[in-house]
Amino acid sequence: MRKHVMALSIQAALISALPLVAVTSTALAQSATDTEAPVQQLETVQVTGSRIARSQVEGPAPITVITAEQIKQAGIVSVPDLLRSLNQNGGETQSEQSFTGSQTTPGAQQVDLRGLGPNHTLVLINGRRIADFPLPLRGRSNFTDIGNIPLGMIERVEVLTGSASAVYGSDAMAGVINFILKKEADGTTIDYRYGNYERGGGESHTLALTSGFSNDKFNAIFGLELKHKQPLWGYQRKIQDSREDNPDAEEREPRETFLRYDDYGYNIDPGALCDNVSQLNDGTTGRYEDEYGFYCGSQKWIGYGTIESERESANAYASFNYTINDKLSWFADVQLGYGKVGVLGAPLDWRFQDPDAYRGDRGYFRNADSGHVEYWTRRFAPEESGGLDNAMTRTTQKTLGIATGFKGTLGEDWDFEALLNHSQYNAEVRFPRVIAAAANQQFLGDAMGYDDYGYGIYEPDPNNFYRALTRAEYDAITATSVFKPKARSDTASFTVSNTDLFSLPAGPVGFAGTVEYGTQSYHINPDPLALTPYYYGARYGDGNGDRSHWGLGGELRAPVLDSLTVSAAGRYDKYSYGDVDPGKFTYNLGLEWRPLDSLLVRGSYGTGFRAPDLHYLFAGRDFFRSTHRDYYNCRLEEGDAAPDGDCRRGLRQAGGRDEREGNQNLDYETSKSFSAGFVWSPSANFDLSLDYFDIKIANQIEDQSPDKILQDEANCLIGNDVQGNAIDPNSPTCLDAVPRAIRDEDGVLLGVFFQPVNISQQSTSGYDFSAHYRLETGLGIFGFRMGYTYFDTHDSKQFAGDGTIDHFAINSGYDIPRTKANATISWEKNNWGASLHGQRLGRLPTSDSYDEVWQEGDASPWVGATYRYNGSVQYRFNDNLKFSLSVDNLFDKMPPKDNTYTSYPYYDISWFDSVGRSYYFNITYQFGGSAN
Repeated sequence: MRKHVMALSIQAALISALPLVAVTSTALAQSATDTEAPVQQLETVQVTGSRIARSQVEGPAPITVITAEQIKQAGIVSVPDLLRSLNQNGGETQSEQSFTGSQTTPGAQQVDLRGLGPNHTLVLINGRRIADFPLPLRGRSNFTDIGNIPLGMIERVEVLTGSASAVYGSDAMAGVINFILKKEADGTTIDYRYGNYERGGGESHTLALTSGFSNDKFNAIFGLELKHKQPLWGYQRKIQDSREDNPDAEEREPRETFLRYDDYGYNIDPGALCDNVSQLNDGTTGRYEDEYGFYCGSQKWIGYGTIESERESANAYASFNYTINDKLSWFADVQLGYGKVGVLGAPLDWRFQDPDAYRGDRGYFRNADSGHVEYWTRRFAPEESGGLDNAMTRTTQKTLGIATGFKGTLGEDWDFEALLNHSQYNAEVRFPRVIAAAANQQFLGDAMGYDDYGYGIYEPDPNNFYRALTRAEYDAITATSVFKPKARSDTASFTVSNTDLFSLPAGPVGFAGTVEYGTQSYHINPDPLALTPYYYGARYGDGNGDRSHWGLGGELRAPVLDSLTVSAAGRYDKYSYGDVDPGKFTYNLGLEWRPLDSLLVRGSYGTGFRAPDLHYLFAGRDFFRSTHRDYYNCRLEEGDAAPDGDCRRGLRQAGGRDEREGNQNLDYETSKSFSAGFVWSPSANFDLSLDYFDIKIANQIEDQSPDKILQDEANCLIGNDVQGNAIDPNSPTCLDAVPRAIRDEDGVLLGVFFQPVNISQQSTSGYDFSAHYRLETGLGIFGFRMGYTYFDTHDSKQFAGDGTIDHFAINSGYDIPRTKANATISWEKNNWGASLHGQRLGRLPTSDSYDEVWQEGDASPWVGATYRYNGSVQYRFNDNLKFSLSVDNLFDKMPPKDNTYTSYPYYDISWFDSVGRSYYFNITYQFGGSAN
């Protein structure tokens, strides 16, 4: 009877229409009246984290289940919004308004479970792998793009946190997110949603169609989702449309749009020449002064970037199943996606760049007229480019996923699935760029050779520099650089399972085994000219590679006692790439103890691994235009206080070009994951759960930080850090950092060479709590759900022998919350329904961890916890027609004030945005099906 009771309640939790986001389904028991109902035969289901079908969703590790109806009622309008709301999603991700993102992975979005990095979360669709986004995150690591997964085709989402490599192989270290798409259609449903922002910008339209048909042998469902969304611009939000929004009054000078300075770092006064360009940037360009002198600038230019991307997309999905006989059926799932994304980090700019000059990459040249070494730079205005639309980076995305095979039974007790899974992601990315030689000629004139110090000699006319370009002149010095990256993943697998392999006194033992073989590849396919100094700015390098792998695994689930179930899984994976063939065995152990029908005590332990990302291995030599503080020379010149003070500009902007390439000597990463907790459900209307988690990653691969390398180099060469602590020049950090700073024979910093490396360790631990309550009254049915995650620790260190970095410390360089929570209150009666959904983000450190103000006790080093609320109301007119209104950010909250956050847009874009209150009107019409 116990198993029947638990299965009924868990199935009820899965199909519940109560709104829920990021709350684990935890119902375990029905009321006493329900337990006396006749026993029914229940179907088993396969749950993320195991290949053994079972009647209970709850197992040794907590699973978060989010249904389509719950998503809609909570006011969630996109997959990235859904995953950002997860309590377990505790890491910084790349915002849509990230300048780095617009330059490297335009339009793509990520998820970061437990804050361990986007590439440590395995994303599946219908339990199957999908191809990576074909450009690496920040130009470095591969990841899965969640921005183009169609929300309207999702039936439910299952989230498992912790190591799951024993089931899924590589990548499942922080957890698994499994998007289960719809398998059945009840008639034909048309769904239209209109969205808009109260403060302007970002209008959207989404149209979804779902239908299908079936007979005794054949079942088919297909869906189509069309979406159009206008961009949201920085200038459309008052808190970030101007440098006047900077919380530091000393940094509110307009952005330099025309700037010249000498090798001592002092501006060259343009005088009345600023009047020649006063019409640019909507008439806001003028002559201003900062601590270095006079320049031409604009308050408005800084707002010429997108907060949210422009998007147009069409996604189609179809699922087919044909019953050949009572022991064999054929299935196929097909996904097609086509999208166009427009994003702008900032309009183009230019400074002198001469690859043949000894020091040309630093942007300096010898002015024959003045005799000085000078630096000239200017930023292009919308009036010159023909509007901001012409300055956007535009990406065309094409995705294809095909999974097909056979499933059925062998003999009486064995189920099997033979699967071929293909996934590919092709893109065309069009980057606007400045043609270096053409722009040099336009602004500086003809080259006149080189001086004795290696600087190029020019005799430019300032009148030619301080003037607006015509559209024809702008087009003559700019071009579109086209990349055609692609990625693919192919897997063949065969899985067998038996829910009654043999019987123990307490019940049958379940077993599943799988064998798979797969290949994976990527190719950036860059514009050939982007690998040369032809374009001004970053020289985005190439990268391409492939690898194969095979895996063999098995699972057992055994009821040792009537109240005690144990499970075990093991898997061996072997990869082959280059000249290496690394292999790894991983395992999982689980325990479920049910001393009462209403109580589950559970625990799990697992090991995991991740093979190095393809781009970590095969990245070609990339060259990045750099702006670094030369900590070593700065401290020699101005003392140990200089890094927190102000080096002269020549040192503050030292360095011209960073270099990066892949590392085929990387080892795979490994992890250990432990969880323990309980689920208590005294009735079907109330349950709660509490689970402890602890994840440790060893040999984690990360790119070295160029800024950190330069800080370490200065400490190592000087022999102490800025606090006066002695530094061992023979420490692992020093032996690695000093050679990576690229300097000429005079000690001038030219750049930094960095690579991906295996760091020593990263770990995190904490607690997940969830609760659910349902109350039926004469006024309607009320529901309450909440989830809360507390991160107790999050530590890392780069090399063995280095000190441990506490990511929650205010001076750690990491901005992650210790707590995340959400709660949903819902009501439904007859044809009406309403819900209120709230999210809480715990406090974050202020931007400037070394701010003397708070160190003296006059201010807090923390940005306090923030709250956001969504509200929705629904009304069903009849069986066919339903209307709903959702309001996101109900109280129109803007990002919290952080007086130390002086970098644009003056708030942490990993956690906040300035979208404000938004409205979504949704109409759903259904015809055919059971409702009619």
